[in-house]
Amino acid sequence: MRIIIDAMGGDNAPGEIVKGAVEAAKNTELDIVLVGNKGKIEQCLKNCNAPSKIVDIVHTDTVITMEDEPMSILRAKKDCSMAVGLRMLKEGGDAFISAGNTGALHAGSSLIIRPVKGVMRSGIATILPFTRPVLLMDCGANVTVTADYLEQWAIMGTLYMKNVLGISEPEVGLLNNGTEECKGTQIQIDAYRKLKELDNIHFIGNVESREIPDGPCDVLVTDGFTGNITLKLAEGMAKFMFGQLKTMYTKNAMTKMSFLVMKDQLKALKKSFDASEYGGAPLLGLQKPVIKAHGSSDAKAITNAVYKAEAFIRTGVITEMEALMQKYDRRPVRKQTENNENKE
Repeated sequence: MRIIIDAMGGDNAPGEIVKGAVEAAKNTELDIVLVGNKGKIEQCLKNCNAPSKIVDIVHTDTVITMEDEPMSILRAKKDCSMAVGLRMLKEGGDAFISAGNTGALHAGSSLIIRPVKGVMRSGIATILPFTRPVLLMDCGANVTVTADYLEQWAIMGTLYMKNVLGISEPEVGLLNNGTEECKGTQIQIDAYRKLKELDNIHFIGNVESREIPDGPCDVLVTDGFTGNITLKLAEGMAKFMFGQLKTMYTKNAMTKMSFLVMKDQLKALKKSFDASEYGGAPLLGLQKPVIKAHGSSDAKAITNAVYKAEAFIRTGVITEMEALMQKYDRRPVRKQTENNENKE
């Protein structure tokens, strides 16, 4: 398998990206290719102070920043590390990973890799690391949606959780401001009806945001705007909670003694909330695996993103998606008109 990594994307590039790629290469038989500034990447490889199994470095000086417009990946910065990596994926790679600009990655993936036939829009599917992991889709790729998008994401999310996380019958929820069927905007109301009628998913109904930490379902669908806010609130609350715990346990000698008793349990709890354990979020609905790593990804997150990409490839979930999604192609049928003006 050939895994292509954007070495220049993200807040900690290229150092942590390269370090994570090296670690993954040591522990797998994958062919890992790094795309970016060759001089900087080679210096990072030296700093790793370990034999590298990175098979290739593809040089480019151009980097797409977090401030760049999404479509600049195909215009002003078509030779950036992200665009080069996506073209390499299209031409023969098996998966692509980037911690860079989310909008640019989604735009580039949609136009270079292309969605699976029948898929209206690909979406970012992020695992919320609660006791019962919840796949939240979409998490930022599509700010405005239709009920048809939500229907397709429920199906794709179900396939992903079945094949990659091994959940036999994933439960699907619709994120809403109330549990009643009539709640939400017209989009949520229409989506509820569509999801209720599907016979290949286990739909449990509307889910309120306060229920998410309790793990009410395995797949939770929503628009990208709401999903991204939900994701960042969960990240912020986890950070706040562990900050408060640290303050509480370091307050005095007695609380420090209590910490020693609870240390192992607290470490396990912190690990369960650690987003880097899940590596990144797949863009579901594309013809080839594309993984969006968090912008602040460290080496551990990149290593786990590589493992996630490998699992994604081995399950063959995209092939199953291709066979199923054409049945749920909701795009308007274009009428073919024949010019008969000169025909008798």
